[in-house]
Amino acid sequence: MVAMPAVERPLDQDNLLQAFLELDTPPGFKAELIEGEIVVTPPPDGSHETAFSLLNRQFMRKAEVEFDLSGNKGLITPKGRFIPDGTIAPVGHFENAGSWADAAGVLLVFEVTSTNPVKDRTAKRHGYAAAGVPCYLLVDRSEAKATLFTDPEGEDYTAHSQVDFGKPLDLPAPFSFTLDTGPLR
Repeated sequence: MVAMPAVERPLDQDNLLQAFLELDTPPGFKAELIEGEIVVTPPPDGSHETAFSLLNRQFMRKAEVEFDLSGNKGLITPKGRFIPDGTIAPVGHFENAGSWADAAGVLLVFEVTSTNPVKDRTAKRHGYAAAGVPCYLLVDRSEAKATLFTDPEGEDYTAHSQVDFGKPLDLPAPFSFTLDTGPLR
């Protein structure tokens, strides 16, 4: 028997998407398709989940309007299929949606950095902007900064506000409250 060398062939976009949708990831892991690359992330650590909970509580308690906050909702963007740590949408927005939903109508997404912060800082920012998501909140634990990106145009946001953890960060309407980043330290 002769061993044949492995031949690496890139998949075309349709086959890549099909392969991605058929993935069977271990429990707790999440798979995303980011700019043509399948990225599998292990379950988050306790610090990540604490940051998620702190953000969740502030949005629910302080925002001027009611909305739904989904953890790990699959979103379809022009740059791939992303699973933000938090997705804020009008009440009932995802009522009849499948596992993957169009990002249209989403008010804000947030990411808390973990094992691959570069994807959150750049690729995901571009994908959310390209999808027209009005606000992207990045909680960058390795940099100890919170950044709110707003005003999407093309594949990026035209405005942003960044603060060190511990400083307040003003959120625009419809949220209209000041995010306390102190607990994120």
